[in-house]
Amino acid sequence: MERTLVLVKPDGVCKNLIGTVTPRFEQVGLKLVGLKMLRLERPQAADFYKEHQGQLFYEPLLSFMTSAPILAMVWEGEDAIKTARSLMGSTDSREAQPGTLRRQYGTDNRRNLTHGSDSPASAEREIAFFFKPDELFSYGASDWDLEGTRAPGA
Repeated sequence: MERTLVLVKPDGVCKNLIGTVTPRFEQVGLKLVGLKMLRLERPQAADFYKEHQGQLFYEPLLSFMTSAPILAMVWEGEDAIKTARSLMGSTDSREAQPGTLRRQYGTDNRRNLTHGSDSPASAEREIAFFFKPDELFSYGASDWDLEGTRAPGA
């Protein structure tokens, strides 16, 4: 199983789209294993986006990502990175494929609703940036019986 980090960026949080975004990942077969809402401080944002330091978009990106809360999520499943990125669409919302989250709800290259890991290496780094190991969960339907009580031995 592969894991990937997905962020609902400040524009998605402020547009009240969290409840619209999260079910879409479940609908494509991914399982939520970590979730938290936070507001990035500038040093955190600078560290998270350090690979972009020196680019023209770096400072505006930091300002945007610290402007309001974000929702950090870890999704798990077969080809989770590829699946999540396909669901999100191209980085520039104006060029994203019809039906993708960014095309439906984003406005441009920065205010594009979501961030998603682009490789297993970045997923590992990004997940560790936002989550401690004990904040990620493994579970399955067999962990609970039909009456909603814990299954024997679980």
